[in-house]
Amino acid sequence: MTQTTAESAVRKQRAQIRVRTLRTDRWWLAPVLTFAGLFLFLIYGFWAMFDLSMLAGSYIAPFSSPCLAAATCPEGARLFGFAPFGDWYKLPPGLLILAFPGGFRFTCYYYRKSYYRSWWMSPPACSVAEPHSKYTGESRLPLILQNVHRYFFYVAAIIGLILTYDAVLSFRDADGNWGHVGLGTVILVVNAVLVLCYTFGCHSCRHITAGRLNHFSRHPLRYKAWTLVSKLNARHQQFAWASMVSIVVADLYVRLVAKGVINFPFA
Repeated sequence: MTQTTAESAVRKQRAQIRVRTLRTDRWWLAPVLTFAGLFLFLIYGFWAMFDLSMLAGSYIAPFSSPCLAAATCPEGARLFGFAPFGDWYKLPPGLLILAFPGGFRFTCYYYRKSYYRSWWMSPPACSVAEPHSKYTGESRLPLILQNVHRYFFYVAAIIGLILTYDAVLSFRDADGNWGHVGLGTVILVVNAVLVLCYTFGCHSCRHITAGRLNHFSRHPLRYKAWTLVSKLNARHQQFAWASMVSIVVADLYVRLVAKGVINFPFA
């Protein structure tokens, strides 16, 4: 066996730990909490996807925005008042919209680490044995599909801007007059800010702004953009969780107002 072949054989093997772990701390707590958080988010998202209570006055539920189909979107919830999908699209709007932000989060570098450890158990934690005997990384199906993350970013950025537009619309009252500031307005604005911070703090955005530059001094504007994105990227994990929670809170709040559980004049 040549040296190259031997090295290749070694690389295909996982580092073997003869005991499950030598750690004495509660290493399992982080994967369990991560699993629970992601699982609850999926459950809520599935429910919200089929719930049509998406509009309450000027509040639009984030899980259903932008709403593009006339058959399933109330007139006030349609993006810029248009329904480009017309009446032919009968499926819930959330099914269409969540495919792209969901794909963006699913392929995000931070979320990969989260569900690799909590769902796939690869690895469950540092210095803890895992059930998988081989390791191919993201070099073959299905994990090679993670490379589409950079393309999901462009769509997620547009949707983040649309959520910002929805937050601006929340400053209107039920009659369409500007100047309304309710609890829902605050919630939607906070959610839009957190979503934008998470989206534009993405590693792909950091690479797009100035990742391939060799001389920052020749591109001062791109360097400033890269510096800002880098600051957001340093807190990418915090923004990932905060924005995920804020989306659920904002979406649920709007739906409760739409269902009459929360009285809109005081919302």
